[in-house]
Amino acid sequence: MTALSVAVIGAGAVGAATALHLAREGHRVTIIEPGEPGGEQAASYGNACWISPESVVPMVTPGVWRKVPGWLADPLGPLTIRWGHLPALAPWLIRFLRAGSSVAKVERTSRALRALLHDAVERHEAMAAAAGVAGLIARKGHLYAYRDRAAFEAESLGWRLRHEAGVRWLTLSAEELHQREPALSRDYTFAVLFEDSAHIVDPGAYVAGLAAAAVSLGALRRRGKATGFDIKGGRLQAVLTTDGRVAADRAVIAVGAHAKALAAAAGDAVPIESERGYHIVISTPEATVRTPVMVADAKAPLTPTAAGLRVAGQVELASIEAEPEWRRAEILLALARRMLPGLPADLPPERVKRWMGHRPSVADGLPVIGPAAGSADVIHAFGHGHVGLASSAKTAALVADFVAGRPPVIDPAPYAAARFR
Repeated sequence: MTALSVAVIGAGAVGAATALHLAREGHRVTIIEPGEPGGEQAASYGNACWISPESVVPMVTPGVWRKVPGWLADPLGPLTIRWGHLPALAPWLIRFLRAGSSVAKVERTSRALRALLHDAVERHEAMAAAAGVAGLIARKGHLYAYRDRAAFEAESLGWRLRHEAGVRWLTLSAEELHQREPALSRDYTFAVLFEDSAHIVDPGAYVAGLAAAAVSLGALRRRGKATGFDIKGGRLQAVLTTDGRVAADRAVIAVGAHAKALAAAAGDAVPIESERGYHIVISTPEATVRTPVMVADAKAPLTPTAAGLRVAGQVELASIEAEPEWRRAEILLALARRMLPGLPADLPPERVKRWMGHRPSVADGLPVIGPAAGSADVIHAFGHGHVGLASSAKTAALVADFVAGRPPVIDPAPYAAARFR
């Protein structure tokens, strides 16, 4: 295989995994990122930490639109919209809701998600071992907790999609659930256990470790922000950055929610917006979980991490430039106290760290992966929404196939930018 010079734009989970994969294959890699890999500027720093093969259920399914008014009206609800930004967001939001308007559409999206996720744990374990950060992966499974069995059965479409994707699970009674998770509120009386799932105990350190491993194999770091491309006759000459030109045979756009302008510079108009997400981390919590737990009614995952208990969730729709609304983090703290009654009401502020970041959400619920319209030398790898960390390993393998010009590891058609042309 011919070694190529490849500029990887972005050093979040997808960018770092891609840089490592390409460096291991002998390519001359340059990582273009203004901040530190694994830093707080990246969505992969602040996610729920889950490597979740079960995440094959699209965000929007038939009838979800009926729940939106209730979510918006609930101060503790999982969704909020800054109404002043609605006119700009409306075209994306309409496409987003339409993507889940029929069972057939949802099934197609689920199959495409399965291809990215079904072997995610094994791929991450192999990648982490190669990078020397295997200790950051904990295979403890995931729990989905429900108030009762009826609430579980109300999500029958999602469970059918998981079954068809080959995902395995066990159901737990109230007694079994609380034997496993004694700190969890007794309001939850039914649960599902995914024994084969895993989580990252420090996502920032994990991404930093992948990038460092790429550098140890010869990858170069270039601090700066990519602003466009020099393309002549359909062939890439260089990536243009705030720190000058970076000559390259290939370029990979892996900047998540910030990809719209770069995708346009490479010839593709992609409907991507930020689903602004928040998390809190409670250090030395008086009550916590042993296994990562998704509390179904709150749509809020609880995850034990190296820094403490991470409570993630919330979707805030607003422009990517808007300032954080830290009341959303306070809502997560209120939810944590409701779900874990042993948490005190007077937690000192210094023990609760808050974070906000940008989930890169494409309107149809799938990432954009594959060659750009303006040049096949520019490869998209962004828009992974809520599964960026989990799907980063398979995305990296797919991008490496495009760079090498070999048959792709999975069918790339569902992720092609051509679907928006």
